[in-house]
Amino acid sequence: MPREYCGIIVAAGGCVNAVIYNGLRTIQHRGQESAGIAVFSDRLAVKRGSGLVHDAVSAEDLAGLAGNVGIGHVRYSTLGGQAKECQQPMTVRAKFGDMALAHNGEIVNSQELRESLMAGGWGFVTDSDSEVILRLLSVKMASARDVVGGISQTMKELVGSYSLALMVGPRTFAIRDPLAIRPLCIGRIDGTYCAASESVVFDTLGGEFERDVRPGEIIELTEKGFVSHHLPDDGKRAHCMFEWIYFARPDSYVEGRLVYDVRRKVGMRLAAEAPAEADFVVPIPDSGRAHAIGYSETSGIPYAEGLIKNRYVQRTFIMPHQADRESNIRLKLNPLKPVIEGKRIILVDDSIVRGTTMRQIVGMVRRSGAKEVHLRIGCPPIVSPCFLGIDIKNREEFVTHNRDIEAIRRFLGADTLAYASLDTLVESIGRGPGELCLGCLTGKYPVPVAGKVESR
Repeated sequence: MPREYCGIIVAAGGCVNAVIYNGLRTIQHRGQESAGIAVFSDRLAVKRGSGLVHDAVSAEDLAGLAGNVGIGHVRYSTLGGQAKECQQPMTVRAKFGDMALAHNGEIVNSQELRESLMAGGWGFVTDSDSEVILRLLSVKMASARDVVGGISQTMKELVGSYSLALMVGPRTFAIRDPLAIRPLCIGRIDGTYCAASESVVFDTLGGEFERDVRPGEIIELTEKGFVSHHLPDDGKRAHCMFEWIYFARPDSYVEGRLVYDVRRKVGMRLAAEAPAEADFVVPIPDSGRAHAIGYSETSGIPYAEGLIKNRYVQRTFIMPHQADRESNIRLKLNPLKPVIEGKRIILVDDSIVRGTTMRQIVGMVRRSGAKEVHLRIGCPPIVSPCFLGIDIKNREEFVTHNRDIEAIRRFLGADTLAYASLDTLVESIGRGPGELCLGCLTGKYPVPVAGKVESR
Protein backbone atom coordinates (compact mmCIF):
# COMPACT_ATOMS: atom_id res chain seq x y z
CA MET A 1 0.00 0.00 0.00
CA PRO A 2 1.33 3.45 -0.82
CA ARG A 3 2.33 5.40 2.24
CA GLU A 4 3.12 9.03 1.84
CA TYR A 5 4.70 11.99 3.49
CA CYS A 6 3.63 14.91 1.35
CA GLY A 7 2.79 18.59 1.18
CA ILE A 8 -0.53 20.26 0.45
CA ILE A 9 -1.85 23.72 -0.45
CA VAL A 10 -5.43 25.09 -0.47
CA ALA A 11 -6.30 28.51 -1.86
CA ALA A 12 -9.42 30.62 -2.41
CA GLY A 13 -9.86 34.15 -3.73
CA GLY A 14 -8.53 35.70 -6.92
CA CYS A 15 -6.75 33.65 -9.56
CA VAL A 16 -5.14 30.99 -7.38
CA ASN A 17 -3.00 29.03 -9.85
CA ALA A 18 0.22 31.00 -9.32
CA VAL A 19 -0.16 30.99 -5.52
CA ILE A 20 -0.63 27.22 -5.48
CA TYR A 21 2.23 26.63 -7.91
CA ASN A 22 4.70 28.80 -6.00
CA GLY A 23 3.48 27.45 -2.68
CA LEU A 24 4.18 23.91 -3.85
CA ARG A 25 7.66 24.92 -4.95
CA THR A 26 8.23 26.33 -1.45
CA ILE A 27 7.42 22.96 0.15
CA GLN A 28 9.06 20.90 -2.60
CA HIS A 29 11.26 19.29 0.08
CA ARG A 30 8.19 17.39 1.34
CA GLY A 31 7.82 15.38 -1.86
CA GLN A 32 9.76 15.11 -5.08
CA GLU A 33 8.22 12.26 -7.03
CA SER A 34 5.08 13.92 -8.35
CA ALA A 35 3.06 17.10 -8.10
CA GLY A 36 -0.36 18.30 -9.11
CA ILE A 37 -2.81 21.19 -9.07
CA ALA A 38 -6.61 21.18 -9.28
CA VAL A 39 -8.68 24.37 -9.71
CA PHE A 40 -12.34 25.15 -10.16
CA SER A 41 -13.89 27.87 -12.27
CA ASP A 42 -17.00 26.71 -14.10
CA ARG A 43 -15.58 23.19 -14.03
CA LEU A 44 -12.82 21.17 -12.38
CA ALA A 45 -9.43 21.32 -14.12
CA VAL A 46 -6.51 19.13 -13.00
CA LYS A 47 -2.87 18.73 -14.01
CA ARG A 48 -0.67 16.07 -12.41
CA GLY A 49 2.71 14.71 -13.36
CA SER A 50 5.89 13.01 -12.24
CA GLY A 51 8.92 14.83 -10.91
CA LEU A 52 9.33 18.24 -9.33
CA VAL A 53 6.63 20.89 -9.51
CA HIS A 54 8.12 22.58 -12.58
CA ASP A 55 8.39 19.19 -14.31
CA ALA A 56 4.84 18.14 -13.51
CA VAL A 57 3.14 21.47 -14.30
CA SER A 58 4.55 23.52 -17.17
CA ALA A 59 4.00 27.23 -17.74
CA GLU A 60 1.51 26.33 -20.45
CA ASP A 61 -0.29 23.95 -18.10
CA LEU A 62 -0.45 26.62 -15.42
CA ALA A 63 -1.99 29.15 -17.78
CA GLY A 64 -4.79 26.67 -18.44
CA LEU A 65 -5.52 26.23 -14.73
CA ALA A 66 -7.56 29.38 -14.22
CA GLY A 67 -9.84 29.36 -11.20
CA ASN A 68 -10.61 31.24 -8.00
CA VAL A 69 -10.34 28.15 -5.77
CA GLY A 70 -7.88 25.29 -5.92
CA ILE A 71 -5.65 22.76 -4.19
CA GLY A 72 -2.16 21.40 -4.79
CA HIS A 73 0.01 18.48 -3.76
CA VAL A 74 3.65 17.36 -3.76
CA ARG A 75 4.19 13.69 -3.18
CA TYR A 76 6.69 11.36 -1.61
CA SER A 77 5.50 7.81 -2.20
CA THR A 78 6.70 4.40 -1.08
CA LEU A 79 5.82 0.75 -1.44
CA GLY A 80 4.73 0.72 -5.07
CA GLY A 81 2.95 4.05 -4.95
CA GLN A 82 4.66 5.60 -7.95
CA ALA A 83 1.92 4.73 -10.45
CA LYS A 84 0.37 7.70 -12.24
CA GLU A 85 -3.01 6.73 -10.83
CA CYS A 86 -1.66 7.50 -7.35
CA GLN A 87 -0.62 11.04 -8.23
CA GLN A 88 -2.63 13.76 -6.56
CA PRO A 89 -4.93 15.62 -6.38
CA MET A 90 -7.21 12.61 -6.89
CA THR A 91 -10.63 13.27 -8.36
CA VAL A 92 -14.07 11.67 -8.42
CA ARG A 93 -17.52 12.74 -9.62
CA ALA A 94 -20.01 12.71 -6.75
CA LYS A 95 -23.46 13.91 -5.73
CA PHE A 96 -22.34 17.39 -4.66
CA GLY A 97 -20.13 17.91 -7.71
CA ASP A 98 -16.67 17.02 -8.89
CA MET A 99 -14.37 16.38 -5.93
CA ALA A 100 -10.59 16.68 -5.70
CA LEU A 101 -8.46 15.56 -2.76
CA ALA A 102 -4.84 16.01 -1.68
CA HIS A 103 -3.68 14.08 1.37
CA ASN A 104 -0.67 14.19 3.68
CA GLY A 105 -0.60 11.29 6.11
CA GLU A 106 -1.56 7.65 6.44
CA ILE A 107 -4.81 5.95 7.40
CA VAL A 108 -4.22 2.94 9.66
CA ASN A 109 -7.64 1.38 9.07
CA SER A 110 -7.76 2.03 5.31
CA GLN A 111 -7.94 -1.67 4.44
CA GLU A 112 -11.00 -2.21 6.63
CA LEU A 113 -12.66 0.88 5.15
CA ARG A 114 -11.80 -0.28 1.63
CA GLU A 115 -13.36 -3.68 2.22
CA SER A 116 -16.50 -2.07 3.62
CA LEU A 117 -16.82 0.23 0.61
CA MET A 118 -16.22 -2.64 -1.82
CA ALA A 119 -18.94 -4.62 -0.09
CA GLY A 120 -21.23 -1.69 -0.84
CA GLY A 121 -20.38 -1.80 -4.54
CA TRP A 122 -17.46 0.63 -4.83
CA GLY A 123 -14.53 -0.14 -7.10
CA PHE A 124 -11.00 1.19 -6.68
CA VAL A 125 -8.37 2.29 -9.18
CA THR A 126 -5.40 2.36 -6.78
CA ASP A 127 -4.15 0.84 -3.53
CA SER A 128 -3.83 4.32 -2.02
CA ASP A 129 -5.43 5.17 1.30
CA SER A 130 -6.09 8.60 -0.21
CA GLU A 131 -8.55 7.05 -2.66
CA VAL A 132 -10.30 5.36 0.27
CA ILE A 133 -10.76 8.77 1.90
CA LEU A 134 -12.15 10.25 -1.30
CA ARG A 135 -14.66 7.43 -1.84
CA LEU A 136 -15.70 7.51 1.81
CA LEU A 137 -16.23 11.28 1.66
CA SER A 138 -18.55 10.95 -1.32
CA VAL A 139 -20.60 8.25 0.45
CA LYS A 140 -20.87 10.18 3.71
CA MET A 141 -21.78 13.46 2.01
CA ALA A 142 -24.59 11.73 0.15
CA SER A 143 -25.78 10.10 3.36
CA ALA A 144 -25.65 13.32 5.38
CA ARG A 145 -27.05 15.37 2.47
CA ASP A 146 -24.51 17.98 3.47
CA VAL A 147 -20.88 18.57 2.59
CA VAL A 148 -19.59 19.58 6.03
CA GLY A 149 -21.71 16.90 7.71
CA GLY A 150 -20.25 14.31 5.37
CA ILE A 151 -16.71 15.45 6.16
CA SER A 152 -17.42 15.21 9.89
CA GLN A 153 -18.83 11.70 9.52
CA THR A 154 -15.81 10.65 7.48
CA MET A 155 -13.40 11.96 10.11
CA LYS A 156 -15.12 9.88 12.77
CA GLU A 157 -14.29 6.73 10.78
CA LEU A 158 -10.70 7.53 9.84
CA VAL A 159 -7.99 6.22 12.16
CA GLY A 160 -4.54 7.62 11.51
CA SER A 161 -2.89 10.81 10.37
CA TYR A 162 -4.20 13.24 7.80
CA SER A 163 -4.11 16.79 6.67
CA LEU A 164 -6.45 17.15 3.71
CA ALA A 165 -7.00 19.67 0.96
CA LEU A 166 -10.48 19.10 -0.45
CA MET A 167 -12.53 20.67 -3.24
CA VAL A 168 -16.19 19.87 -3.64
CA GLY A 169 -17.37 21.74 -6.71
CA PRO A 170 -16.54 25.40 -6.00
CA ARG A 171 -16.04 24.86 -2.26
CA THR A 172 -12.59 24.31 -0.72
CA PHE A 173 -11.64 22.87 2.66
CA ALA A 174 -8.55 22.30 4.80
CA ILE A 175 -9.00 19.43 7.28
CA ARG A 176 -6.75 18.20 10.09
CA ASP A 177 -6.94 14.96 12.02
CA PRO A 178 -8.15 15.09 15.66
CA LEU A 179 -4.67 14.36 17.05
CA ALA A 180 -3.00 16.97 14.80
CA ILE A 181 -0.34 14.46 13.80
CA ARG A 182 0.30 16.06 10.43
CA PRO A 183 0.97 19.82 10.23
CA LEU A 184 -1.41 22.31 8.63
CA CYS A 185 -1.72 26.08 8.96
CA ILE A 186 -3.68 28.96 7.48
CA GLY A 187 -2.87 32.49 6.35
CA ARG A 188 -3.33 35.03 3.61
CA ILE A 189 -1.30 35.95 0.54
CA ASP A 190 -2.48 39.29 -0.84
CA GLY A 191 -6.20 38.72 -1.46
CA THR A 192 -5.98 34.92 -1.42
CA TYR A 193 -6.80 32.86 1.67
CA CYS A 194 -4.63 29.78 1.98
CA ALA A 195 -3.86 26.66 3.97
CA ALA A 196 -0.51 24.91 3.69
CA SER A 197 1.56 22.17 5.25
CA GLU A 198 4.16 24.68 6.45
CA SER A 199 4.13 28.33 7.49
CA VAL A 200 7.14 29.08 5.28
CA VAL A 201 4.74 29.29 2.33
CA PHE A 202 3.36 32.56 3.69
CA ASP A 203 6.80 34.01 4.42
CA THR A 204 8.20 33.12 1.01
CA LEU A 205 5.24 34.46 -0.96
CA GLY A 206 4.97 37.69 0.99
CA GLY A 207 1.85 36.66 2.85
CA GLU A 208 0.74 36.62 6.45
CA PHE A 209 0.64 33.51 8.62
CA GLU A 210 -2.46 33.42 10.83
CA ARG A 211 -2.43 30.20 12.86
CA ASP A 212 -2.23 26.42 12.84
CA VAL A 213 -5.37 24.53 11.96
CA ARG A 214 -6.67 23.13 15.23
CA PRO A 215 -6.93 19.40 15.91
CA GLY A 216 -10.04 17.99 14.26
CA GLU A 217 -10.88 21.32 12.63
CA ILE A 218 -12.56 21.72 9.24
CA ILE A 219 -11.71 25.06 7.64
CA GLU A 220 -13.71 26.24 4.65
CA LEU A 221 -11.79 28.78 2.61
CA THR A 222 -13.79 31.41 0.76
CA GLU A 223 -13.00 34.61 -1.09
CA LYS A 224 -13.92 36.46 2.11
CA GLY A 225 -11.93 34.44 4.62
CA PHE A 226 -12.05 31.31 6.78
CA VAL A 227 -15.11 29.54 8.16
CA SER A 228 -14.29 27.12 10.98
CA HIS A 229 -16.18 23.94 11.76
CA HIS A 230 -14.82 22.02 14.73
CA LEU A 231 -15.37 18.49 16.00
CA PRO A 232 -15.52 17.94 19.76
CA ASP A 233 -11.97 18.19 21.14
CA ASP A 234 -10.86 15.72 23.81
CA GLY A 235 -7.59 17.60 24.29
CA LYS A 236 -5.35 14.79 23.06
CA ARG A 237 -2.44 15.70 20.78
CA ALA A 238 0.17 13.63 18.93
CA HIS A 239 2.26 16.01 16.82
CA CYS A 240 4.86 14.13 14.78
CA MET A 241 8.30 14.79 16.29
CA PHE A 242 9.94 14.11 12.92
CA GLU A 243 8.61 17.41 11.57
CA TRP A 244 10.95 19.31 13.89
CA ILE A 245 13.83 16.87 13.45
CA TYR A 246 13.87 16.40 9.68
CA PHE A 247 10.92 17.08 7.41
CA ALA A 248 9.96 20.70 7.91
CA ARG A 249 12.10 23.55 6.64
CA PRO A 250 14.13 25.23 9.41
CA ASP A 251 12.36 28.54 8.71
CA SER A 252 8.91 27.04 9.30
CA TYR A 253 6.94 27.29 12.51
CA VAL A 254 5.30 24.03 13.59
CA GLU A 255 2.83 24.40 16.47
CA GLY A 256 4.37 27.74 17.37
CA ARG A 257 7.93 26.41 17.50
CA LEU A 258 10.47 27.63 14.95
CA VAL A 259 12.04 24.48 13.54
CA TYR A 260 15.52 26.06 13.45
CA ASP A 261 15.35 26.89 17.15
CA VAL A 262 14.27 23.36 18.08
CA ARG A 263 17.14 21.79 16.14
CA ARG A 264 19.67 24.24 17.57
CA LYS A 265 18.47 23.53 21.12
CA VAL A 266 18.79 19.78 20.50
CA GLY A 267 22.38 20.34 19.39
CA MET A 268 23.17 22.45 22.44
CA ARG A 269 21.83 19.83 24.83
CA LEU A 270 23.53 17.04 22.88
CA ALA A 271 26.89 18.76 23.32
CA ALA A 272 26.37 18.74 27.09
CA GLU A 273 25.17 15.12 27.09
CA ALA A 274 27.83 13.72 24.75
CA PRO A 275 30.98 15.87 24.58
CA ALA A 276 33.98 14.98 22.43
CA GLU A 277 37.41 16.49 21.89
CA ALA A 278 37.69 17.65 18.30
CA ASP A 279 38.92 20.37 15.96
CA PHE A 280 35.67 21.05 14.07
CA VAL A 281 31.94 20.45 14.32
CA VAL A 282 30.75 19.58 10.80
CA PRO A 283 27.06 19.30 9.84
CA ILE A 284 25.63 16.80 7.41
CA PRO A 285 23.64 19.27 5.30
CA ASP A 286 21.01 20.45 5.28
CA SER A 287 18.86 19.12 8.13
CA GLY A 288 21.86 18.56 10.42
CA ARG A 289 23.08 22.15 10.15
CA ALA A 290 21.11 23.76 12.99
CA HIS A 291 21.90 20.81 15.28
CA ALA A 292 25.60 21.31 14.52
CA ILE A 293 25.43 25.05 15.19
CA GLY A 294 23.93 24.37 18.60
CA TYR A 295 26.55 21.73 19.35
CA SER A 296 29.33 24.13 18.39
CA GLU A 297 27.92 26.96 20.52
CA THR A 298 27.75 24.85 23.67
CA SER A 299 30.98 22.91 23.16
CA GLY A 300 33.07 25.87 22.03
CA ILE A 301 34.45 23.76 19.19
CA PRO A 302 34.55 25.73 15.90
CA TYR A 303 31.81 25.08 13.37
CA ALA A 304 32.95 24.30 9.81
CA GLU A 305 31.27 23.35 6.56
CA GLY A 306 33.18 20.20 5.70
CA LEU A 307 30.63 18.62 3.37
CA ILE A 308 29.46 20.64 0.37
CA LYS A 309 25.99 19.82 -0.87
CA ASN A 310 24.86 19.67 -4.48
CA ARG A 311 21.50 21.41 -4.18
CA TYR A 312 20.19 19.93 -7.41
CA VAL A 313 20.00 16.41 -6.01
CA GLN A 314 16.89 15.10 -4.24
CA ARG A 315 16.66 14.54 -0.50
CA THR A 316 17.96 11.02 -0.03
CA PHE A 317 15.70 9.89 2.83
CA ILE A 318 12.50 10.45 0.87
CA MET A 319 13.69 8.54 -2.19
CA PRO A 320 11.67 5.30 -2.37
CA HIS A 321 14.45 2.84 -3.17
CA GLN A 322 17.60 2.09 -1.19
CA ALA A 323 19.74 1.78 -4.35
CA ASP A 324 18.73 5.32 -5.35
CA ARG A 325 19.55 6.65 -1.90
CA GLU A 326 22.99 5.07 -1.94
CA SER A 327 23.98 6.24 -5.42
CA ASN A 328 22.63 9.74 -4.87
CA ILE A 329 24.66 10.36 -1.73
CA ARG A 330 27.80 10.39 -3.88
CA LEU A 331 26.24 13.05 -6.07
CA LYS A 332 24.76 14.94 -3.15
CA LEU A 333 27.80 15.50 -0.89
CA ASN A 334 31.47 16.25 -1.53
CA PRO A 335 33.99 16.46 1.34
CA LEU A 336 35.99 19.66 1.69
CA LYS A 337 39.40 18.06 2.17
CA PRO A 338 41.28 21.11 3.53
CA VAL A 339 38.79 21.28 6.42
CA ILE A 340 38.86 17.54 7.14
CA GLU A 341 42.37 16.30 6.47
CA GLY A 342 44.33 15.55 9.62
CA LYS A 343 41.51 16.87 11.84
CA ARG A 344 39.31 15.40 14.56
CA ILE A 345 35.76 15.86 13.23
CA ILE A 346 32.41 15.79 15.01
CA LEU A 347 29.81 14.93 12.36
CA VAL A 348 26.30 16.02 13.35
CA ASP A 349 23.10 14.87 11.70
CA ASP A 350 19.40 14.91 12.50
CA SER A 351 18.69 11.16 12.59
CA ILE A 352 19.72 7.69 11.45
CA VAL A 353 17.20 5.20 10.10
CA ARG A 354 18.82 2.50 7.95
CA GLY A 355 22.40 3.62 8.47
CA THR A 356 23.63 2.84 4.96
CA THR A 357 23.80 6.50 3.94
CA MET A 358 25.57 7.47 7.17
CA ARG A 359 28.08 4.68 6.69
CA GLN A 360 28.91 6.08 3.25
CA ILE A 361 29.33 9.60 4.63
CA VAL A 362 31.64 8.47 7.43
CA GLY A 363 33.65 6.59 4.82
CA MET A 364 33.90 9.74 2.68
CA VAL A 365 35.19 11.75 5.61
CA ARG A 366 37.74 9.09 6.50
CA ARG A 367 39.00 8.88 2.92
CA SER A 368 39.42 12.66 3.01
CA GLY A 369 41.97 12.22 5.78
CA ALA A 370 40.02 12.76 8.99
CA LYS A 371 42.07 11.77 12.01
CA GLU A 372 38.95 10.92 14.06
CA VAL A 373 35.22 10.87 13.28
CA HIS A 374 32.75 11.36 16.14
CA LEU A 375 29.06 10.99 15.25
CA ARG A 376 26.42 12.95 17.12
CA ILE A 377 22.75 12.43 16.22
CA GLY A 378 19.92 14.84 17.09
CA CYS A 379 17.19 12.19 17.36
CA PRO A 380 17.10 9.20 19.72
CA PRO A 381 17.50 5.76 18.13
CA ILE A 382 14.62 4.79 15.83
CA VAL A 383 13.57 1.32 16.96
CA SER A 384 9.97 0.86 15.79
CA PRO A 385 8.09 1.22 12.49
CA CYS A 386 6.00 4.27 11.69
CA PHE A 387 2.42 3.58 10.62
CA LEU A 388 1.46 7.24 10.35
CA GLY A 389 3.14 8.53 7.23
CA ILE A 390 6.92 7.99 7.24
CA ASP A 391 8.65 5.29 5.21
CA ILE A 392 10.19 3.42 8.12
CA LYS A 393 8.10 0.28 8.05
CA ASN A 394 10.52 -2.64 8.19
CA ARG A 395 12.15 -3.02 11.60
CA GLU A 396 14.77 -5.36 10.14
CA GLU A 397 16.11 -2.53 7.94
CA PHE A 398 16.81 -0.24 10.90
CA VAL A 399 20.43 0.16 11.90
CA THR A 400 19.24 -0.48 15.47
CA HIS A 401 17.90 -3.95 14.63
CA ASN A 402 19.85 -6.49 16.72
CA ARG A 403 22.56 -3.89 17.41
CA ASP A 404 23.44 -1.96 20.54
CA ILE A 405 25.11 1.47 20.32
CA GLU A 406 28.59 -0.04 20.19
CA ALA A 407 27.63 -2.38 17.33
CA ILE A 408 26.05 0.54 15.46
CA ARG A 409 29.23 2.56 15.92
CA ARG A 410 31.31 -0.27 14.44
CA PHE A 411 28.89 -0.68 11.53
CA LEU A 412 29.03 3.04 10.72
CA GLY A 413 32.79 3.22 11.09
CA ALA A 414 32.87 6.09 13.60
CA ASP A 415 35.27 6.50 16.51
CA THR A 416 32.42 7.40 18.85
CA LEU A 417 28.62 7.59 18.48
CA ALA A 418 26.01 9.31 20.64
CA TYR A 419 22.32 10.02 20.14
CA ALA A 420 20.29 12.78 21.77
CA SER A 421 18.20 11.47 24.65
CA LEU A 422 14.42 11.35 24.52
CA ASP A 423 14.30 14.02 27.24
CA THR A 424 16.52 16.29 25.13
CA LEU A 425 14.24 15.88 22.12
CA VAL A 426 11.00 16.47 24.03
CA GLU A 427 12.29 19.43 26.04
CA SER A 428 13.79 21.07 22.94
CA ILE A 429 10.48 20.83 21.10
CA GLY A 430 8.78 22.36 24.12
CA ARG A 431 5.84 19.98 24.15
CA GLY A 432 5.16 17.30 26.73
CA PRO A 433 5.67 13.68 25.67
CA GLY A 434 1.89 13.24 25.88
CA GLU A 435 1.51 15.82 23.09
CA LEU A 436 3.90 14.16 20.63
CA CYS A 437 3.87 11.06 18.47
CA LEU A 438 7.04 9.22 19.51
CA GLY A 439 5.99 5.82 18.20
CA CYS A 440 9.12 5.19 16.14
CA LEU A 441 11.25 5.87 19.24
CA THR A 442 9.20 4.06 21.88
CA GLY A 443 6.91 1.60 20.11
CA LYS A 444 3.92 3.31 21.72
CA TYR A 445 1.53 4.83 19.19
CA PRO A 446 -1.25 7.41 19.59
CA VAL A 447 -3.73 5.28 17.63
CA PRO A 448 -4.32 1.50 17.56
CA VAL A 449 -2.00 -0.23 15.06
CA ALA A 450 -2.80 -3.86 15.84
CA GLY A 451 -2.56 -6.13 12.81
CA LYS A 452 -0.33 -3.82 10.82
CA VAL A 453 2.42 -5.60 8.88
CA GLU A 454 5.88 -4.39 9.81
CA SER A 455 7.82 -5.93 6.94
CA ARG A 456 7.54 -5.51 3.23
